[in-house]
Amino acid sequence: MPTLEWIGKNKVINHHQEVPFRVLERRYSYDESGQHDEDNGSENMVIRGDNLEALKALLPRYEGRVKCIYIDPPYNTGNEGWVYNDNVNDPKIKNGFKRLLAKKAKI
Repeated sequence: MPTLEWIGKNKVINHHQEVPFRVLERRYSYDESGQHDEDNGSENMVIRGDNLEALKALLPRYEGRVKCIYIDPPYNTGNEGWVYNDNVNDPKIKNGFKRLLAKKAKI
């Protein structure tokens, strides 16, 4: 079976065990007429939070029922002491991002 490998994997491979379980709190629903406080019967969810905490919160209801979840890798913005530093400090890279985002905004 294929496995994912990355630099620093051995330092974070068991990190999920340190993250506590959270309870999902339903705050509001949306439908074609906008936001509502009452449940509209939809099973769709938007979860705001850390990827790992969100996934662990889904376990009690969905464990064993989901075959695949695709999420972005765990970015740790501003945390330079972690396995990798995701700060973009190089002016050339910052400028490139600005140009790319400006192009996307025009589409």
